[in-house]
Amino acid sequence: MTAVQSMTGFASAARSVAGLEVNCDIRSVNNKGLDVRLRVPAGMEALEPAVKKLVGEHLARGSIQITLSVKSAAESAAAAIDEARFRALADAATRLARESGVAPPSTDGLLAVRGVVMSDDPEGHLDMETAGEACLGTIGDALAALVAARRQEGEALRTILSSHVETIAALTQKAETDPASQPAAIGARLKEQVAALLDGSSSFDEARLHAEAALLATKADIREEIDRLKAHVDSARAMLRDGGPVGRKLDFLAQEFNRETNTICSKSASAALTATGLDMKAVIDQFREQVQNLQ
Repeated sequence: MTAVQSMTGFASAARSVAGLEVNCDIRSVNNKGLDVRLRVPAGMEALEPAVKKLVGEHLARGSIQITLSVKSAAESAAAAIDEARFRALADAATRLARESGVAPPSTDGLLAVRGVVMSDDPEGHLDMETAGEACLGTIGDALAALVAARRQEGEALRTILSSHVETIAALTQKAETDPASQPAAIGARLKEQVAALLDGSSSFDEARLHAEAALLATKADIREEIDRLKAHVDSARAMLRDGGPVGRKLDFLAQEFNRETNTICSKSASAALTATGLDMKAVIDQFREQVQNLQ
């Protein structure tokens, strides 16, 4: 049994390599395909192709947001604030905020301005090759943790989806055995209705009655829909058992479940069968909603 994955999750990782401190946060949410968005320090944009390749080796679907921070240990230790620059920026920003009527600046915002926080390496010089290797290694660590988190949630989804599939199977069986959907029952009901309309007269055409009954029985026959529902149930069971990236396939299967159930409701010859069809539609909606979370 191969694991299934949810498309939602969060993971982080950190490495200290050759005097560098690298931190990585990864967030994953639902998406039709695989969309990778990367935020890296200035000058490290060239990592994007390698990062996307690495993500593609771990994940098949999801909107992935990766945030990297890289700094030298010396920079962390020696960081200082240029107080003169900070005060000048604060005074100017406060004056402009008062004149324009917007919110005043925050301390965090001012500290994020380039040059306010100083270090022994003001130019931000880094060994890009070393930093790149450290970043990819850290991203790999975070991806491994993200996959583990997505698999854990995926197993919970597998249990929920399997329960929905078994409910659909039980309701399919209930619809199949509904007495009102049998040709003999349809014929008997039609005969009773005709007899009532003729007020008990026996002067109606028996052959015509049987022909009309056969036509109505054919229109109300749900055996094909039942057979297709059973096949879809078997397919869903197999997909959930085998695992892997089956979210799209199960979403398509949910549409097929819904199509057959709609047809059964439209052909329904009894309130009981209609109620069974509506119960099935409710379960299918729950099934499809959960499938949206699956890779």
